Amino acid sequence: MDKHNYNKVTSITFEQLQAIVGSDFISADHEQLEKYGQDETEDFVFLADVVVKPQTTAQVAAVAKVCSDNRIALTTRGAGTGLSGGALPIMGGVLLSMEKFNKIIAIDERNLQATVEPGVINYIFQEEVKKLGLFYPPDPASWGSCSLGGNIAHSSGGPKAVKYGTTRDYVLNLEVVLPSGEIIWTGANTLKYSTAYNLTHLMVGSEGTLGIVTKIVFKLIPLPKTDLLMLVPFKSAEDACKAVGDVFRQGITPSAMEFMERDAIDWSIKYSGEVNFVIRPEWQALLLIEVDGNNAEVLMADCEIIGNVMQQNNCDEILFADSAEQKNALWKIRRKVGEAVKSNSVYKEEDTVVPRAELPKLLKGVKEIGTRYGFKSVCYGHAGDGNLHVNIIKGELSDEVWENDLPKGITEIFELCKALGGTISGEHGIGLVQKNYLPIVFPPHQLELMRGIKRVFDPQGILNPGKIF
Repeated sequence: MDKHNYNKVTSITFEQLQAIVGSDFISADHEQLEKYGQDETEDFVFLADVVVKPQTTAQVAAVAKVCSDNRIALTTRGAGTGLSGGALPIMGGVLLSMEKFNKIIAIDERNLQATVEPGVINYIFQEEVKKLGLFYPPDPASWGSCSLGGNIAHSSGGPKAVKYGTTRDYVLNLEVVLPSGEIIWTGANTLKYSTAYNLTHLMVGSEGTLGIVTKIVFKLIPLPKTDLLMLVPFKSAEDACKAVGDVFRQGITPSAMEFMERDAIDWSIKYSGEVNFVIRPEWQALLLIEVDGNNAEVLMADCEIIGNVMQQNNCDEILFADSAEQKNALWKIRRKVGEAVKSNSVYKEEDTVVPRAELPKLLKGVKEIGTRYGFKSVCYGHAGDGNLHVNIIKGELSDEVWENDLPKGITEIFELCKALGGTISGEHGIGLVQKNYLPIVFPPHQLELMRGIKRVFDPQGILNPGKIF
């Protein structure tokens, strides 16, 4: 598939699109095309022919129909925080920005539900439901800037996923525009659903390749009344990883359990400019462990058990966050790691995931593979659910090694994930940068089943072309 399979936006189709959204919400200006032609995936830039910013579902449907009628590539974009290139308009055509879909339509306190538009920022939504004593748990590291529609596209997780699940677990129903311009609701606003195929779950995680989400109905839960946060240092990163699985075998499920190795800690602290504790030279990894609930005594008892498990795995002195300020400072260090790595070097981020008990083997294997191929990696992630973000640093590697040899090393990392019972992405998606590695985890007949689903929804292949497959 290449750009020759699609038609460009002509002056005629530009006028059609302009008539739909208005002259203030369409642009072919180079500066705008460049801005919307990139996200947080490495240093890629792809230019669409035009950027369109609809404000209603009817407008989205009309734009889709123009693209369908004229075989123009149509790529949907949220807030541009993606890490797999899923929203890059690599085939040109129309870049459909959902930024104007930024309304929280309704919060139903009786049924613990909310109806929102996909352009709402995750953090803003969380804060609004908290005011009503409600909780929406999925909280990616980029929660302050990522949109809920983008979270839907990748079934995003975040630190709270270990206890509460990912985005997929909170989506009840979706309003979706199909590539043909038809509008459907994928399910029902109910907690149970056993009515033919579940199109809602199919859409979540489909990376904008099957339809365009214009409304979301989320399930909410009551907001926990309190939480406790522990910082646990280790002299061995593998000991830290081993301790993770041991906690769950004690019958405790933390609300967050995050892993950071030494370079991730140092780079994040330097980048964020904040730290209120001493990082000792011998520390090679940290676990950030949170428990939450409604009974402080129960949480303290859980922390005592967790502390014993940590000590059995050779941790150093455990630190507790004594105030909201300390908690925020610690979480800021964790959430800023990705940005810190990007500010230090050209890099590639691999979103590996394995059963949590296999995390020590994964980390050890990543380091051994790096030694063989001559690359350095900075690792961190959601240890509680086995999701390790492996940031491969270019550093002094030549362009030739980076382009030709590194993919072999990445292939070995993904093969290790598969051998350990895991897969090649836990929450970032496949998008553009991981699609060549899909055959590692799926046999040809399974990939063809997925392509068949794509053809049913999008027979012309206009929607977010060049992604996943």
